[in-house]
Amino acid sequence: MIEIVFSDSACGSLKMAQHYGQGDYIGGCTGIIISKHDGSQPTPEEISAAQKAAEEKERLEWENAVPMGGNPKEVFGFSLMLSVGDISADDFIGGRQKTIESLWSIYPDDPSDEPFDLADELHKGIGAIRKRITRDDEVRVWYSDQPDEMCGLYWFMWELEHLAEQPKAVYIVKLPDYEYRENNTIVRHTGWGEVSPGEWYRYTAYAELTTEVFRKHCALKWETLQTENAPLRAVLNGQLHSVSETIYDEFIHREIDAQGDEFGEAMVIGSVLGKYQLGIGDAWIANRIEKMIHDGALSVVSEPVEGMPLYHRKLRKIK
Repeated sequence: MIEIVFSDSACGSLKMAQHYGQGDYIGGCTGIIISKHDGSQPTPEEISAAQKAAEEKERLEWENAVPMGGNPKEVFGFSLMLSVGDISADDFIGGRQKTIESLWSIYPDDPSDEPFDLADELHKGIGAIRKRITRDDEVRVWYSDQPDEMCGLYWFMWELEHLAEQPKAVYIVKLPDYEYRENNTIVRHTGWGEVSPGEWYRYTAYAELTTEVFRKHCALKWETLQTENAPLRAVLNGQLHSVSETIYDEFIHREIDAQGDEFGEAMVIGSVLGKYQLGIGDAWIANRIEKMIHDGALSVVSEPVEGMPLYHRKLRKIK
């Protein structure tokens, strides 16, 4: 089974899921994040208790997991961020490179990082899947209502339509909007990148065999989106649409309005991501706030903390 996902996080998690739970639990490094409502620092006792709870949760997940099986080499991840920027057919790879580099620009460069040719990597990834699929293969595409993943579904179906050989079967697995779990809790993931390795096996039952008509519909939709080539693509009422770059600004303004005259930009971005679950990333929100600074609605009070993203700084409202 050839597996297709649309983020690096989902790709890594799915590869782990193939053999997650096999053998005895060994354990390893477990990181935790503790945030207190009053802003105070956690005590050593609180840190220790949280660490133990996280390690126990990880152990139980390993012991209860059902390995999916498969070969990690058959998992293909396309982190193309297709909901943002230029997707025109004339220079698809070039448009992706320009967009992704623009989004990545908010993150600091690590001097130890080796030179990275994004366009070359995109060419290799797309070329590899084109060469890999044969008429004897089955393909499974994992997607959700997260805009990048919905775009990924349509784009990949377009790619399939243009292959010399069609695979034997193409399945799609859509991430549920929410799930009931034990203790009357509800769990909601915004995309497959949030699904842990021990959870993937649960979703194989959701796989649906696609028809040729469905695949052609998706391919035609992708061609329409490419022709429109809007700044953004968003899922509205379950449907993917070309939209204006300002569509998410209302949510950003709402969280800025809730702050004092001076505020931490990272707090606003975190609030937008956590409260509204829009399926967009921190880079796009930071990009829009940068536009507000450029337009004179906000000013920069402090520089970002060294080694941290651009938005780790203080801003001031201009009245």
